[in-house]
Amino acid sequence: MDGAPLTPTEFASAVTAITGAFGDPTRRDIFLYARECAGGVTATETAKRFDLHPNVARHHLDKLAAGGYLEIVVEHREDASAGRPSKHYRSTDPSAPLELPVRRDDLLIGMLGRALAMLPDGQAEEMAEEVGAEVGRSMAESIGPEDIQRSFRSAMQVVADALTAHGFAARAVRTGGDQLRIVSEHCPFGGAPIEYPVICAVDRGLVKGMLSALYGEATTDLSSSLPMGDTVCVTDVST
Repeated sequence: MDGAPLTPTEFASAVTAITGAFGDPTRRDIFLYARECAGGVTATETAKRFDLHPNVARHHLDKLAAGGYLEIVVEHREDASAGRPSKHYRSTDPSAPLELPVRRDDLLIGMLGRALAMLPDGQAEEMAEEVGAEVGRSMAESIGPEDIQRSFRSAMQVVADALTAHGFAARAVRTGGDQLRIVSEHCPFGGAPIEYPVICAVDRGLVKGMLSALYGEATTDLSSSLPMGDTVCVTDVST
C-alpha cells in the first residue's frame, strides 16, 4: 500500500474521529431525546430537558441537523402576528433501527485500515486495543461523576448505551454468574473489519476502557464478529 505509515498520533486521531461522531455525550443524549419525540423537539424544550442555555441546545440540534441525523421542520402559526415560526427538530427516520442515522467517514476508516496493515499483527492489535481503551475512558469520564462506581451490570448498560449512540447498536446481555456480554448488531466501521479483522480490537478496547472508568478493571474477549462470519459482534466481559 502506497504512502508512509501513520504515526501513533495519526492513528489515534483517526480512531477518535470515527468513534466520536456525536461530538459529546450531551449531543448523543439530545439525539436520542429527539428521536423518541414523534413530533420533534424545539431548542427551548431541549434546553429545559437538559438544563442548557437555549443557544447551547440550538447549537447541538443544528449540528445534528447538519450531519443528517435530524431534520428541521418549520411550523407556521395560524396567527402570523403571534411570533416567529416554530422550528422543530426530528429524526430523519424514526422507524429505522437506531444505528442507521449514524454515518461513518470512509476516508478515516481507510486510514485506520492502512495504519493497521503496515504494522506486525501483534503490534497492530495491541495498538488498536489501547487506542480504543483511551477513547473509551474519555467517553466514560465525560458522562458525569454520577455514573462512576456503578454496579457491574449498570456499568455495562451505560457502555451499551454509549456504543449504541456511536453507531454500534449495542445491548448488554447477562450470560450467567459474573459474566455479561455486549452484543453489537451494527459496525460503524462498515466492511473494513472484513479486510482488516484487527480493527475489532478497537471495539474490545472501547468496552475495556469505559468499564475501567465506570466500574473497574474487567477482562474482555471478542467471541463473535463479522470477520468470523457472524452476523453480530459479541464481546464477553467478566470481572
